[in-house]
Amino acid sequence: MKRSAAVRSAILLGVLAAGGASAQQAGTYGPLLSKETAGGSDEVIRGLISEGTPRMPAFKHYLERAEIDAIIAYLKTVPATATR
Repeated sequence: MKRSAAVRSAILLGVLAAGGASAQQAGTYGPLLSKETAGGSDEVIRGLISEGTPRMPAFKHYLERAEIDAIIAYLKTVPATATR
């Protein structure tokens, strides 16, 4: 499925906002995310994003693999101390 860059960016930001430190401060319900998320395992993180969790929707029908990989790459830059 081809989406405009603006739509892809909005989806990616939504995924990240669902569980970042700033989301926690805003009172949302996503988990804290950092480079230590899921033990740092790309495959586990990919599965969580694709399949969702009880508190986060699945994005497998909305994000392409490259987009999920971009989220994983971003998470690897977020220090664990930033989410505590």
